[in-house]
Amino acid sequence: MARKNLLAGLVAPKLPAGNPGDPPGTEAPDPAREAPRTPRYGGFGSRGAIGAVTRSIESLKSAASDAEQIRAQLASGQAVVELDPGLLEPSPVADRIPHQGGDHGDLVESIRRSGQQVPVLVRPHPGQGGRYQIAYGHRRVRAAAEIGRPVRAVVRQLTDAELVVAQGQENNARRDLSFIERALYAARLEEAGFDRETIMAALAVDKTGASRLISAAVKVPRDLIAAIGPAPKVGRDRWITLAAKLEPEGAVAAARAASGSEPFAAAHTDARFEIVLRAVQAPRRGGAAKPEPVVGARGEAIGRLERTPKGARLQIADVAFAEFVAEAMPRLHADWARTGAPRQKGGASR
Repeated sequence: MARKNLLAGLVAPKLPAGNPGDPPGTEAPDPAREAPRTPRYGGFGSRGAIGAVTRSIESLKSAASDAEQIRAQLASGQAVVELDPGLLEPSPVADRIPHQGGDHGDLVESIRRSGQQVPVLVRPHPGQGGRYQIAYGHRRVRAAAEIGRPVRAVVRQLTDAELVVAQGQENNARRDLSFIERALYAARLEEAGFDRETIMAALAVDKTGASRLISAAVKVPRDLIAAIGPAPKVGRDRWITLAAKLEPEGAVAAARAASGSEPFAAAHTDARFEIVLRAVQAPRRGGAAKPEPVVGARGEAIGRLERTPKGARLQIADVAFAEFVAEAMPRLHADWARTGAPRQKGGASR
């Protein structure tokens, strides 16, 4: 009676009794008649080479099954894979204002210490094979790149609309975008050609809310928004106020001049908003403007500036600092004159 093949059931169809090329009549040994053998090098049992082959085939079958499962998970977007940060590109529509402050340093240290706990979402790049576009998780990608670690990501096939909706909804859930970032994102989506339904879905707002966001971003020049930054403590009403203050002639120029000052450069993003807003405050009736506080590099009040039809009056609370400013006034005036800064109508003569 022919003995059963040791490899039967592992692959289909069934293999012949012997290996290809064996002399006729050669048959595979019957393990039932094999005498027990002492385990040899590496712990192999009585089957010796045949046992190793068996285990290798089982391992290959398991690996193939695992690979197929991974492919299925990737197709459905369920698997988390590791990607080189250099292969990832930002979303086609930016949802954040570039800003080095905030908690970026904390995020870098958290990933360095504990690893990336939350995967990012990416899609295969529609125009470049082997590359990806980020739907959300831009800060995590930047942090991982700084550390030199691969990015843990979920890969999904997404249309443009699906990508921006996923991007917006993730940020809505995290609630870490400021008002002006949401407004700017809505305006960019409209400029990119997305319809209002997609914008509403991405930002979780109704038609009126989407219109208000877009209007707020459109009325403030983009260069001013970029200079001020995300200003997380500044809400909708104050941005609307700033937009209204920028409408009079010369207001935008005054705001840009304020954004180029040293106190502005040294200030935090919320304080920068205050500096610009103060620079465009409308004068009271009768031509006199409300005195404006002058702030230091850390945002602290160091004096008051009062504009009048005939000039301006600077009040400094600290006497020693006032004397320092008075002594430095000739040099400051000379520096100002070299910049070619235009004089405002009705201002004091040089």
